[in-house]
Amino acid sequence: MPQDRDGKVKRILELAEAIYDNLSPRIPTEWFSSDLTVTQLRVLLVLQATGQSRMSDIASKLEIALPTATGIVDKLVRKGLVVREADIQDRRLVITRLSASGRELINGLWISGQIQMERLLDGLAAEQLEKAAEVAEMLLENVSRTKPESCEGEVR
Repeated sequence: MPQDRDGKVKRILELAEAIYDNLSPRIPTEWFSSDLTVTQLRVLLVLQATGQSRMSDIASKLEIALPTATGIVDKLVRKGLVVREADIQDRRLVITRLSASGRELINGLWISGQIQMERLLDGLAAEQLEKAAEVAEMLLENVSRTKPESCEGEVR
């Protein structure tokens, strides 16, 4: 029976990949004109995932040197995307978090994903949408029940 389950999981993953390939994701044009580097975007994503982080935690999560992380965050602060503050408990520690503009930028990624999902559901009949909703509810129930620890390499 486990092989049957593994086979089904593999099939679902294959289908998900085929769906992604056929969606031809649309990237908003403003992302092409953005002056963010990939590493700066990675820092923003870490801060989105963690809420706030110390500089040493950012450096560790991205596997970069602390001075490099500091330089990247400095640039993001100048762009108004990140806020740097002293820790309330220990003023020697520097805490960083997304600014309102930083949150707006990262939320744009989420909205882009929602638009892709809407495209995926567009054209489905009411009965098919009901089935899709049931599957989504099952997945939400499962993730809510299990609350998996982050996998190796994931930021939480």
